[in-house]
Amino acid sequence: MTLHWKLVVDANDPHAQADFWAAALGYELEDNSALIERVVGMGAAPPDATVDSHGRRAWRDLIAVRHPDDPYDEDTGMGLGRRILFQRVPEVKTVKNRLHIDLHADPGAREAEVARLEAVGAVVARRVKEPGGEWVVMTDPEGNEFCVQ
Repeated sequence: MTLHWKLVVDANDPHAQADFWAAALGYELEDNSALIERVVGMGAAPPDATVDSHGRRAWRDLIAVRHPDDPYDEDTGMGLGRRILFQRVPEVKTVKNRLHIDLHADPGAREAEVARLEAVGAVVARRVKEPGGEWVVMTDPEGNEFCVQ
């Protein structure tokens, strides 16, 4: 049995988060516009549950990114592999993440990767050097921690 999974991240602005993480990971924004047109057209969701995102209709309160090499359902646009779904929540982040993403740069390329991520909206929180290794703790535009190894 094959399990399909996604990591779900709470967000205040799911579309901004999806744009950041698509750029950070080299992922693609999912295009669910055909599905959304069908659902709204059947009256199962109101038109105001959608927004224009990059020239296509998207759900206002959630959007996913997927790895460009992974399969996806052509009827719905949903990824069937590595994906992250960002969903709107009313509260802001207040404590440290219990789960985070580690990004592994090529050997010798960590600082260049940190600079690239800063250019798309990340912030360096701290640099760690321990007997077990070195890494940079960064935050995404909503303050979620992730590490660059």
